[in-house]
Amino acid sequence: MDIILGLLIIAVGSFGQSSSYVPINKVREWSWESFWLVQGIFAWLVFPLLGALLAVPEGGSLWQLWGSGGALLSVVYGVLWGVGGLTFGLSMRYLGVALGQSIALGTCAAFGTLFPALFAGTDLLHGDGLMLLCGVCVTIAGIAVIGYAGSLRAANMSDDEKKAAVKDFALTKGLLVALLAGVMSACFALGLDAGGHIRQSALSGSAAPLYAGLPVVFLVTLGGFVTNAAYCLRQNVKNHTARDYFSCSSRVLANNVFFCALAGVLWYSQFFGLETGKSFLGDSPVLLAFSWSILMSLNVVFSNVWGIILKEWRGCGKKAAAVLVAGLLLLIASVIVVAMAQQ
Repeated sequence: MDIILGLLIIAVGSFGQSSSYVPINKVREWSWESFWLVQGIFAWLVFPLLGALLAVPEGGSLWQLWGSGGALLSVVYGVLWGVGGLTFGLSMRYLGVALGQSIALGTCAAFGTLFPALFAGTDLLHGDGLMLLCGVCVTIAGIAVIGYAGSLRAANMSDDEKKAAVKDFALTKGLLVALLAGVMSACFALGLDAGGHIRQSALSGSAAPLYAGLPVVFLVTLGGFVTNAAYCLRQNVKNHTARDYFSCSSRVLANNVFFCALAGVLWYSQFFGLETGKSFLGDSPVLLAFSWSILMSLNVVFSNVWGIILKEWRGCGKKAAAVLVAGLLLLIASVIVVAMAQQ
């Protein structure tokens, strides 16, 4: 029962993340770099900090927890992850919510699951390590199938149809950006792993297991914010878009801040759900190690559901639609197979 509850919590967080790009369509009169920076303030600073405070033991402080060890390394990994987060946003721009998230998150799922296991010395060819590797392989297969569906979609649509679905659609550029985003985004998982001492310190200080990992999440997102803020401010200067924050009407400003905040809390919900959900998976080492891949797989599933709702797959053809469904089923199967093996 604990395993099912943990997976449900992760799924709810995943749905929130996959929905986080929908409010972006409500942002008006701002350039990409302006709204990306503002939503990042909420997604990577405000809400992660509020979450981290839940893990502070009575009479303690976040500084004491972060002093347990690994804080700097978590921030460094966060800076590297920030490159992935930045290019992740660009992949949405060039490929749309469905295909962009599918490629980026699929790559992220594989590297983010296997890197920590390899660094920990896990034998991926025997026992639990082999089961973990098999689960990741099924995940990659599902992503590859969805990527193929995306290529079929692009082949079946005219340029006008592509632009109608995704304004700045560019398949080749988008795929390269999405792959880079996936590899660099896997550093988030390494950052979480580097903060193991902080998590243990929170637990020993009577923090609830549900929230013990949230101070580490903040450190990683803090590093990511530094990378994204530096790029966005540079683009503001280069493109003369810094006036976005000051020249719009108070009504537009309130609208944009509200939807950036909504996007931010929805985005953060994935890692809030991941860390709280993992607290129910402690009796299953494989599921615990596979939890990152589970989150990314569910993100892909839900993002494609949104892609269908937003009509990004309209006009793709029956074959592309069938291939898409097959890829989504493979991703769901990767989660179910590993979960059932732990029962």
